[in-house]
Amino acid sequence: MTADTLTAVGTVADTLAGVGAVAGALALDAAVGEPPRRLHPVAWFGRAVGPFDADWSRPDVVGACVSAVLPAAAAIVVGTAVLAAGRAGLAAAVAVASLGLFVSTSLRRLIERVSDVLASSERDPERARERLRALAGRDAADLTPGQIRSAAVESLAENLADGLVAPLSGFAVLAAAAFLAGTGPVVALAAGTAGAAWVKAVNTLDSMLGYRGKPVGRIPARVDDAVMWLPARASALLLAAVARSPAALRTARPWTGGVSSPNSGWPMGTLAASLGCRLEKPGAYVLNPAASLPDVETGQVAVRQVVVAGLLAYALTGAAVGVAAWS
Repeated sequence: MTADTLTAVGTVADTLAGVGAVAGALALDAAVGEPPRRLHPVAWFGRAVGPFDADWSRPDVVGACVSAVLPAAAAIVVGTAVLAAGRAGLAAAVAVASLGLFVSTSLRRLIERVSDVLASSERDPERARERLRALAGRDAADLTPGQIRSAAVESLAENLADGLVAPLSGFAVLAAAAFLAGTGPVVALAAGTAGAAWVKAVNTLDSMLGYRGKPVGRIPARVDDAVMWLPARASALLLAAVARSPAALRTARPWTGGVSSPNSGWPMGTLAASLGCRLEKPGAYVLNPAASLPDVETGQVAVRQVVVAGLLAYALTGAAVGVAAWS
């Protein structure tokens, strides 16, 4: 082969490796949904975080150390696993990168849980309240069926950003940057998978520690706010695009100020605007206050829109990495 032919073959292989890792993660999510908890690396990470959920004399120092060390450790472990697999060949690196990206993201399990709550909300509200506890951190005991559905739809929008778009963004940014820097496909896949793991770890820290009553969680929460700023708005843009309602972004903007998080109001508000429904956390915020709480059919429309938005997020991630690899 000529040098030009070898270069072209290498470029194609790099592109297929980048796209293949994203496609593999999507295929695993569709086929498996989520590993058993005892085998899930995110659950292992959660157990590592657990001992830091305590009263400390200097909570900000502990919170800053936890925010710096634990996500970095997760990224190093995952990135090193991809590099180690790469010694056996590019296909092995792609397989491990797919697995790493899969455990850092979630779509199917989110859809299943929300669909279960929606289906139960009318015929068995007590069951819906019990199932809701896996989705939303609020007291569900006194929620009406409409409020149960609202909480499910809110979780649907927020977790699209936290659980899918954010880690995919971490993968896309670092993998694309490494490909453009000419590092080679194995290093690029390791960098991308490490980026996804780091983002997932930051979000897990916030979900475990970032509450008002936990001073140690103040800095992890602020780090998560910064990391999620762009993914939350990108998720809102995806939802508006899927609903073919660009005006939903503009409509939702005034509502976001009523949500304590600087980020979650964007995907939730955009979904409320595009669906024409009210989303409400009693005593905390109301999105689209002039509308009614979602019925079951509206909730099902929300599920379909989030599925399409999630698939679009995977496609855009694969395209970004593929273009960078080809360049």
